[in-house]
Formats: sequence, structure tokens, C-alpha cells
Amino acid sequence: MKPWHVEIFGGPVFLGDCSTVIGTPDRKVRFTVWPVWLGSGKIEIGRCCLICPGTRIMSATSVTLGEGCMTAQNVSISDADWHDLYDRSLPVGNTKAVTIGNNVWIGDSSIVCKGVTIGDNAIIGAGSIVVKDIPANAIAAGNPATVIKYLDPAKPMKTRTQWLSDPAKLAADFEVIDRAIMKGNTLTGWFRSLLFPRKGD
Repeated sequence: MKPWHVEIFGGPVFLGDCSTVIGTPDRKVRFTVWPVWLGSGKIEIGRCCLICPGTRIMSATSVTLGEGCMTAQNVSISDADWHDLYDRSLPVGNTKAVTIGNNVWIGDSSIVCKGVTIGDNAIIGAGSIVVKDIPANAIAAGNPATVIKYLDPAKPMKTRTQWLSDPAKLAADFEVIDRAIMKGNTLTGWFRSLLFPRKGD
């Protein structure tokens, strides 16, 4: 959605089928693979993922997101320091791959640092800074992010991958939502909103 607000620098960048990337004028999505002249770095995003406005993914080695992952607004994922601690002229510094499992949800304004592995179904709370591995089915938050509890294995879970697996049902669901949102819209109301816009149009 709004592909002109998605910036890709370098490559390779892979985006799985049925994934959604949403960019906005004030919160562009940025995928950066660098240094390109060394041919290192890659970004791989699995099927059915949701990448929200302001997300930045930067790779000098490898950043991988599994299927059905969600990044909220302003998430930053990086596999490198981007400068050496003592020699600031070095272009990458320390780098180590980031691996994010399937169905992971990363909350608003969180930062995932180099060398981190996040297990399947994990949830990262808003504003967290992830500097060490988070196990599967864990809910983690804070700076640095620590596990605060685990998901209840007895409760059923529906993933984005499952939700998007039936296109006909999905289209029907969106039709119901669209009709509910547009209920009460009229042609004259549309003309009025063009000629005499008011708050809420």
C-alpha cells in the first residue's frame, strides 16, 4: 500500500506472497542492505507478514522474518552496529544475523538489535529494546526486553497466514466491513464533501 512511500536501498530484499507493506508520507518504510559493494547482507520477509509505517530493516549480514509476522509502527530491526566502537571510519562494525520466527508480533517503536533470535509466536511489547534471544510463545517487554509471561498453550491461536489462506472468505469479510464503514454515504454527501469539506469528512 502506497509503494512510493517504501524505500529500498541495496539488496537482495525478499518479500513473501500475501504480505502487506504500508508506507505513509510521514512514516516511510525503509529496507536497507549495505555495504552493497561487498555483496553481503540480505533481508528476507516471509509470507503473509504485515509491515506498518515507519518500520526500518537494515542488514549487513542477514535479517529474516518468518511467516505471518507483524511489525507495528516505527519498529527498527538491525543486524549491525554500523560503525566500529574505536574506528568510526569502518562502515559496518560488529554484525550478526537476526532471525525472527513465524507469527511474531513486534510492538510500536521497538528496536531489535544484532544477533537476536525471536521464537515463533512471541510478542515484543511497545518501546522494547531487544538485545538477547526471546523464546517461542513468550511475551517480552522493557529495556532491555525480558520475558514477562508466556502465551497460554491451551488457547487456540489464529495466525495471519491462516487468515489469508482463504481469499474468497477474506474478500467477503472485507465487503461486510466496507459496507459497514460506508453506511449512510450518498452521492450528494460526496459532492458536499468535495465542495464544502468539514471535520470528519
